[in-house]
Amino acid sequence: MAERQLRAVALGGGHGLHASLTALRRLTGDLTAIVTVADDGGSSGRIRRELKVLPPGDLRMALAALGGEQPEQVEWAELIQHRLGGHGVLAGHPVGNLVLTAMMERDPDPIVALERLGRLVGAVGRVLPMSPVPLDLVAEADRFDPDDPTRTRQIRGQSSIAATPGRVRSVRLLPPGAPACAAAVDAVREADLVVLGPGSWFTSVIPHLLLRELGTALSATPARVVVVLNLVPQAGETDDYEPHQLLDLLQFHAAPFGGLKIDSVLADADSVLDPEQLSRHVRTMGARLVVSRLAADDSPERHDPVRLSAAIASAVAQA
Repeated sequence: MAERQLRAVALGGGHGLHASLTALRRLTGDLTAIVTVADDGGSSGRIRRELKVLPPGDLRMALAALGGEQPEQVEWAELIQHRLGGHGVLAGHPVGNLVLTAMMERDPDPIVALERLGRLVGAVGRVLPMSPVPLDLVAEADRFDPDDPTRTRQIRGQSSIAATPGRVRSVRLLPPGAPACAAAVDAVREADLVVLGPGSWFTSVIPHLLLRELGTALSATPARVVVVLNLVPQAGETDDYEPHQLLDLLQFHAAPFGGLKIDSVLADADSVLDPEQLSRHVRTMGARLVVSRLAADDSPERHDPVRLSAAIASAVAQA
C-alpha cells in the first residue's frame, strides 16, 4: 500500500504565502493554502470596493504558486499574474484578479470559483479564503508622538497599516464575529503540518488567529506547527521588533482561543543577530529552533524555495 502523502496547510497572504507554497509543493501534493481576505489596496482594493467581492489578489498569487508544470498550465499561471498596462481604468489590474472576480460573480461560493481557476492553472492542492466574507483590519499603533511615544492611534485598513509611520502593537478583525471558511477549519483540523509565515506579520500572518473557528482549530490541531520568520524587518510593521517578540505577538493574539502550540521555528542564519537568545526563547515555548541559510542568493529579502523546503522537511523529521 502506498504511503499517504503529508497533509500540509500553509496560512498567510501575498509574497510570503507564495514563498511557503513554492517550498511546500516540493514536499507534498496534499497541500492547502488558507489566504487572508482583508486586502484593501491596489487592484484588490479597487475590485473589492466596486464589486463587493473577496479581494482576489492574494488568492490569485496562491493559485499561481501552486500552478502545474504542463505547458498550458504554465501559460495560464503566467497569464493570471500579468498586469494590464496603459493609463485607463484597467491599468495595473492583474488578469487573474479580473478572471477570478468574474468567476466569483457567476458563483456566490468563492471555493467553487477558486477550484475552477485552479483547474486552469493545474493547481497542486487547493486554495481557500480564511473567511467567505471580506474582512477589515484595525490596528493599535504607537510611537507617533516623540513627546508621548506610548500614546496610541487606531489605524483601519491593511494598506494603511502597512504604510503607518508608527509601530503596530496589535490588530483585530471587522466585522466582529465574522465566520471562518468551514473547509479551511477542516483542513487545519486534519493536517499533519501547519505552516505560518513568512509574510507581513500583522496583516498576513496574525489575522488567521483572530477568527474564532480558525483560531480555535489552530490552537487544537494535532498537526506539527512550524513558524517561518521573515528575512528582514518590515517598515512600519515589525522594524522595532526582535524575532522572539514576533513569536510572543503570535501567542498574544492566539490567547483568546487557547494559544498556539508551536513545534518548530525556522530562521535564516544571516538574519538572526543573536541565535542563542532566540533559541532559549523558543525552548521556553516548547518549540525547537532550526537555523539555516534560507535567503535566495540573488535577494536577501526573498526565501529560496529549495532551502526553505529543506528546512521545513528537517522540522517535520524532528517530530
